[in-house]
Amino acid sequence: MLQQSEFGPRLRALREKRGLSQAALAKGGISTGYLSRLESGARRPTPRVVAYLAQRLGVPASVLEDPNADPVNVVQASPFTQILAAMISASGDDRVAEPLAEALRTDGQRDPAERWQALWLLAEIRGDAGERDEQRHLLEELVKLSTQLGVAPLLARAQTQLSRCLRTLGDTTGAREYAQQAHSIADELSLTDRAATLQALVSALAEAGQLDEARTHADELCRLTKPAGGTLHVEALWSAATVRTRQGDHAGAIAYLEDALSGANSRNDLQLWIRLHLAAASLYLQITPAQPSQARTALDAVGPVLNLIGTERHHQELQSLQAHLAFAEGRLDDARALCEAAAAQRSLLSFRDRLKLAALHARLSILGGDADGGIRALQDVARQAEEAHNVELAAELWRTLAETLAKPYGDGPALAGRAATG
Repeated sequence: MLQQSEFGPRLRALREKRGLSQAALAKGGISTGYLSRLESGARRPTPRVVAYLAQRLGVPASVLEDPNADPVNVVQASPFTQILAAMISASGDDRVAEPLAEALRTDGQRDPAERWQALWLLAEIRGDAGERDEQRHLLEELVKLSTQLGVAPLLARAQTQLSRCLRTLGDTTGAREYAQQAHSIADELSLTDRAATLQALVSALAEAGQLDEARTHADELCRLTKPAGGTLHVEALWSAATVRTRQGDHAGAIAYLEDALSGANSRNDLQLWIRLHLAAASLYLQITPAQPSQARTALDAVGPVLNLIGTERHHQELQSLQAHLAFAEGRLDDARALCEAAAAQRSLLSFRDRLKLAALHARLSILGGDADGGIRALQDVARQAEEAHNVELAAELWRTLAETLAKPYGDGPALAGRAATG
């Protein structure tokens, strides 16, 4: 244990010179509270913590350990380190994404740990911007770098994020493989990382149509996170509800969903609260019979919040759900207008949500009199799901086509004949 009494002030001076908040400096390695106690002198740092903080600040560890070193006039970090620090302190501000991307290409090879952090942050920004292909390339490099570093938590995090990205792109096979790889080293991980690997695995298995296995892992996830409670357990309940919905266990899905909603707190995690209410609306519309009034309640609750702080992707998800809700309520003209508005913009929706919205648009075309065009469009959407090996979604889309043609709109039998020969 280090003894020097100047450590705290020295650390604070370096942090402030770099323009970093305590939260930004601590992020991903130690808690903000622990960092605050280090700076105040209430806690003594361990050598590991000294090395971590020195790496984050872009200085040799000796600057923090040596009472004779000048913490303010220390030699500046490399341009790459400075850009990375700016990225961290900007909390994902996409204005520093391009400088960081350039720095990765030109000056990001010297420190593997810094490169890992830069790749992680840049992938996160690309994903938030809907640039999924670029995010995939960054995460693939991150997985390779994590393998070289040989640090299990870093490798599991990279594989988990890549699994999520591939699932969003519609690569069901790749998403499952990376989730399984991350889960295979789960015993070496913290509770948070173990839960994240299970979350990714449940989602990937469900997309692949392996619903029984997905349910087993979802139940395992609920048991794992129940003692900790909070965000981890809310997300676990949400996963369990989603799997049960796809299995047709609607009573079980509602029970898990309502437990998740009651446990979500907008003050503690507003982003989770938003995502959960959007997911709740979707689940209420998927169950049989659908519960549009419950879906509307969820969307009415989240709508005003999104008007204040929602991202473009949040607004697209809301618009998509509003289209599905309008259809469920029989407001076909409203549903059609919402679908057409969505088709006119660059989609940030996941692969599943994009296909389901396209299927709704096709369904509306059939019901609106364009039977041939609507049938072809719906068949094309179902085939896209098949090509992505998304068995569960493909089956749902083919079933949607059959149900649409069976409804007493227009010339039902004639429509069914066209679908059979299309």
